[in-house]
Amino acid sequence: MLAKFKKVVNIISLSFLGLALLLAILLVGVRIFGVTPYTVLSGSMEPNYPVGSIVYVQKVNPADLKERDVITYTIGKTVVTHRIIEVIEDENNPTNLSFRTKGDNNDDADGDPVLARNIIGKVVFSLPLLGYMAFVIQTPPFSYMVILVCVMILLLAFMPDVLEKLLAEEQAKTEQTDETQKKE
Repeated sequence: MLAKFKKVVNIISLSFLGLALLLAILLVGVRIFGVTPYTVLSGSMEPNYPVGSIVYVQKVNPADLKERDVITYTIGKTVVTHRIIEVIEDENNPTNLSFRTKGDNNDDADGDPVLARNIIGKVVFSLPLLGYMAFVIQTPPFSYMVILVCVMILLLAFMPDVLEKLLAEEQAKTEQTDETQKKE
């Protein structure tokens, strides 16, 4: 019976560990490759990037950007992801670029052009719904619950081994006691 319990706990633990590892890679690990995840908070880019999606953004040379590219940039402290609808070159300095952007779901273009210095990067791919998971993991009290669940999984992973060792010790003591009683 203990062997079956141990097998079930190991399967559950490995499943959760695999899921946790996959989430860690998708939410943090991609940064190793120069890609930064951002959660989509508004519907301005629907249906291509629905609310709750995560967009993965890679730094890019602004000179390499063209119309139809989706970029992530800052306006003050706000991070925005919209599509380029026009590349604007400065007549006096062609290397000084700005970009007119628009949300796919918006009727009108954004008010001011985006300056090249405000561009974080270009969207390279996205995953729908993962942003909700990222939000939950990063927001107390949910983050505390995630930590608690991870600790419980670790405890469950080691509990069968500890129980098995305790039972083996108890059985050895019982056998030793039985042998001592037989000798007397």
